[in-house]
Amino acid sequence: MISKVLSKIKGHPHVAEGTAYAVLCTIGTCHLLNDMIQSVIPALYPLLKDKYGFTFAQIGIITLVFQLTSSVLQPFVGRYADRHPQPYSLAAGMCFTLIGLVALAFAPDFLPILLSVALIGCGSSVFHPEASRVAQLASGGKKSLAQSIFQVGGNGGSAIGPLLAALIVIPYGQHAVGWFALAALLASMLLTRIGYWYKLLLTQIKTFHHKPVTGVCTLPKKTVDHALAILVLMIFSKYFFNACMTSYFTFYLMEKFSLTVQQSQYCLFAYLAAFAIGTLLGGFLGDRYGRKYVILFSILGAAPFTLAMPYLDLGGTITMAVITGLIIASAFSAIVVYATDLKPDKVGMIAGIFFGLMFGLGGIGSAFFGWLADHTSIEFVFRVSTWLPLLGIIAVFLPDVRPMQTAK
Repeated sequence: MISKVLSKIKGHPHVAEGTAYAVLCTIGTCHLLNDMIQSVIPALYPLLKDKYGFTFAQIGIITLVFQLTSSVLQPFVGRYADRHPQPYSLAAGMCFTLIGLVALAFAPDFLPILLSVALIGCGSSVFHPEASRVAQLASGGKKSLAQSIFQVGGNGGSAIGPLLAALIVIPYGQHAVGWFALAALLASMLLTRIGYWYKLLLTQIKTFHHKPVTGVCTLPKKTVDHALAILVLMIFSKYFFNACMTSYFTFYLMEKFSLTVQQSQYCLFAYLAAFAIGTLLGGFLGDRYGRKYVILFSILGAAPFTLAMPYLDLGGTITMAVITGLIIASAFSAIVVYATDLKPDKVGMIAGIFFGLMFGLGGIGSAFFGWLADHTSIEFVFRVSTWLPLLGIIAVFLPDVRPMQTAK
């Protein structure tokens, strides 16, 4: 099946005509493999905490190091890619992830674990900005849909990771993480083929002396800066809340409802699976109804369900978590495409900034909530985090930026 997909992306692509779905599906698959690998790290936390006696603060620091290395480099990689595209950097970045996985499987203590997750984070920093550029170049003008196909792969991987960790890593221990290196190897092979497609595209652009089709933003600079600041607040609200869910939801379920580690991982999978589905829905709705309204509904609309979660029984908590994941997930692809519509000549840099913020704020949020949990309780942290989606009300001040006319 993979060979059939690869055979469809060998030829010279069109620069402005049509949507290259084979490319989008392949880059989405690579995003799935990349984020599946990354999601194994928080899924390991209960095992690492028991094995090494880590505190919640140390768990938060592991996440912080991982998320910061996943985020700090991304804007710089994106800016460089805008000026000097490197088609095979995607495959090269995955090699960092491969090395980090092998190191994590055999890491004997806290500092080697930090180094291992830092390497995995560096691979992610290289992957996301350039992969976002590829998705938009292959979009054929359907940018929200293209970004959602790309993003749903990542969210699908984030959902599968904890499930695989529950089935493979938790029963067999830390060394079983090494099996995920096979996923990194497969992603490297696919990204080499994507790099070939990307190189052909760049050659065609250079040969015919034209630029890829981009949008034109006519809004005043002050309005653009104001809108970008609001989007940053939306990312803060969404990913501080999500950091609590991905890092501490399992601990919350284990403490309040006495679930086992594996049972709590299955519940986290349900939340993350809904998160993946919501991402794809956000892409369809963003192209049709406008990205501002998707952003507003996605974050503020999740608030009633998050606020109810701490006061329900197990079934109600899981139901609210699934509904929350479905709603709140649709924001990110809309935010990224909205931001690139504001800065259409800096797609790589903007994608790098917002993916970087996603990982960086998630890491800071995880470290903060870990510190807070050590000084209070997991249940208190969970109650505090459920108020964050109320910040979504600020999205009403975004200008209504519809899909724009292209510059020839």
